[in-house]
Amino acid sequence: MTDRPASWRFPTMKQIQKLAGGPIVGKKAAPTPAVGPADDLPPAYWASLLEDTRAEASPLEKAIQAHSLSEIGRHVLRVSCRRCERIVEIQKVDALRLYGPEAVWRDVGQRLLDNTCQHRTGRHEEDGCWPAFT
Repeated sequence: MTDRPASWRFPTMKQIQKLAGGPIVGKKAAPTPAVGPADDLPPAYWASLLEDTRAEASPLEKAIQAHSLSEIGRHVLRVSCRRCERIVEIQKVDALRLYGPEAVWRDVGQRLLDNTCQHRTGRHEEDGCWPAFT
């Protein structure tokens, strides 16, 4: 250990005054004020949004669980439970045969999980599996 005090790490008063009187590095002369929530957004912002290639994309497609079985292009349909981490798979042909072409995949998946659910508590809010459609 040395006998020097901790003050040797700090600048002296002369150095502080020199730094305070010198030019400010990295600061613009006249900064533009920040945009607040009530302010209008600048035109450059809207122009950049409209020039983005993603702005021309088609509207969001509905999620897979909202499709009817006849609309889904996959051959194997898979639903998993977020609660017990069980995975249930069914071939699309079998699902069409059992539930019909107009059945919604959300209802079919929930029914598949509920038929083999092992988390029965007796309370409606807590009963059954929590589906995650993949």
